[in-house]
Amino acid sequence: MKYRYVIHPLLNGRCVIAGNHAFHEGDPTESWPYSCYLWLILGGERPVLVDTGLDNVEEMNRGAAHVLRQPITQEPGQTTREQLARFGLKGEDIGAVIITHLHFDHAGGLLAPWQEGQPPRLLFPNARFLVGAAHWARARQPHPRDRASFIPELAGLLEASGRLEVVDGPHSEALGEAVRFHVSDGHTPGLLLAEIGGEGGVVFCADLIPGRPWVHLPVTMGYDRAPELLIDEKRRFLEDMLARVQGRVDHVRLDRVPPLAAPLLLERGRVPVEGRGRERLAEAAAARLLEEAGLADLT
Repeated sequence: MKYRYVIHPLLNGRCVIAGNHAFHEGDPTESWPYSCYLWLILGGERPVLVDTGLDNVEEMNRGAAHVLRQPITQEPGQTTREQLARFGLKGEDIGAVIITHLHFDHAGGLLAPWQEGQPPRLLFPNARFLVGAAHWARARQPHPRDRASFIPELAGLLEASGRLEVVDGPHSEALGEAVRFHVSDGHTPGLLLAEIGGEGGVVFCADLIPGRPWVHLPVTMGYDRAPELLIDEKRRFLEDMLARVQGRVDHVRLDRVPPLAAPLLLERGRVPVEGRGRERLAEAAAARLLEEAGLADLT
């Protein structure tokens, strides 16, 4: 079945991170700009969010001070609430939230703004919360190495909501075949990649490929839990995507690279194509040569 959705990337904040955190074995004296996005999916029965972005920027700047070269900033209109309001939506209107993983920069927006003397509480009161099974286990019992990436109260609040769905397969009960899930373990165990629109849709790579520099196979982030595993996962993912489009890529010249384009960028000579993807490219090239020679009917 084909589905038709409109995907809106919503800028949630910017920061500058140290080179040794941006890249595995990176230069700690270098600085790299980084943008935080969440994604609004329209076209289904109810709106869907992929991740929820940042919540308390001041608190997150304190917690991530060792990573940041410049603090996280949010311009007016960039909070999750303000971004939804641009589309005439409130948190109550969201039908599902796909949480790629529960690190604070992806899931902090699940919580209401901090108020002194008030306990933490969840937003999106009518939404189902979708989390990968392996990642849910990690979030409930974080490893000492990545404990600081999780918001301590969040797992308990999600479990108590009665609206948590732990995804352990390619599809969820809440979204059915409209969204196909893939799993990556290199950045954090059980990270969900959401393929919107079912087979052949747009895939949100989250921190498997967080931006353009990380498309290159050897490049990983400094805080990926298993860099070599992530590279292997990235190779399989890109080969699968390239094989599925059968080498047909529309090249559009842009003055900047939009976030959705990052998983699709393959710079010549930088990212080798292996396996089925290489075979499909060779087949497509041969077909083009035959067609240009007027011999297409011979195939």
